[in-house]
Amino acid sequence: MNVQLLIVGGGPIGLACGLAAQQEGIDYVIIEKGCLVNSLYHYPLNMTFFSTSERLEIGGIPFVSINPKPTRPEAMEYYRRVATSKELKVHLFEEVEGVTPQDGGYAVQTSKTTYQARFVILATGFYDIPNLLNIPGEELPKVTHYYKEPHFYAMQNVLVVGANNSSVDAALETYRKGAQVTMVIREGEIGRRVKYWVKPDIENRIAEGSIKAYFHSQLKAVREHEVDIETPEGIVTIPNDYVLAMTGYQPNFAFLEKCGVQLSADAKKYPSYSGETMETNLGNVYLAGVVCGGMDTHVWFIENSREHAIRIVNNIAGKIKRLPA
Repeated sequence: MNVQLLIVGGGPIGLACGLAAQQEGIDYVIIEKGCLVNSLYHYPLNMTFFSTSERLEIGGIPFVSINPKPTRPEAMEYYRRVATSKELKVHLFEEVEGVTPQDGGYAVQTSKTTYQARFVILATGFYDIPNLLNIPGEELPKVTHYYKEPHFYAMQNVLVVGANNSSVDAALETYRKGAQVTMVIREGEIGRRVKYWVKPDIENRIAEGSIKAYFHSQLKAVREHEVDIETPEGIVTIPNDYVLAMTGYQPNFAFLEKCGVQLSADAKKYPSYSGETMETNLGNVYLAGVVCGGMDTHVWFIENSREHAIRIVNNIAGKIKRLPA
């Protein structure tokens, strides 16, 4: 199958790239390994975005929500309606396995077929690979790096690792469903990027003792019915039924390297790309969205990376115009 542009990733930024390509009359296809906006689908059921709805809009299409801060269901409905009403060319449940230079363009191998594309955009996000703790017991079924909804944890001893938005949401929601919640926090305070309307809530619950928090501490080991926490006062062992390790996620660096995208040699693993055009060290291969930040996954969001689509497609459109007739 031959296309001018192949977009890897059917999240909000991948869809934004498709909309921009459609507007420029560029032949494109979006390949997504899961469902539409797959990462949003796996977000917690009750999640509320930090941003207002207009800052999550793509393609200039209005996003109307009931409240100023839209919820996960509202966002999923919005992006689905955008994809269907604009008849975006999206192939779902098809995983891209490799991108190989071929005949002046790229052969893109997927789980279903091979595409020939002159241009490729990698908008693969970061939500599929969790940052592991690398401690004994992390492989136990009671440990998860993803949190969906709180009812499951009612009347259980729950340990939450972390102090940012996902950790705070999980701690508060499970506490309010009757869980006995303990937090393990590496730093000395709740994260400064926590949503401003939630931060006082978690701080007050900790202050009153409803949620126990160990600051300047680390989870050291997990066993079937208990956990060990390294605190400034020494190792503390507490009863435990479930561990929610909200330690963040990272882009698929192995896939980027397999494609040939250069990464910085330090721990941040910043990919090589032009800030002006978003083009990588590979000619005609571009990055869009949170994947641009390497391990700094808090730098790029929907609201500040949706412009990547415009930059990239403008650059591609200019190149297409210069192609021989």
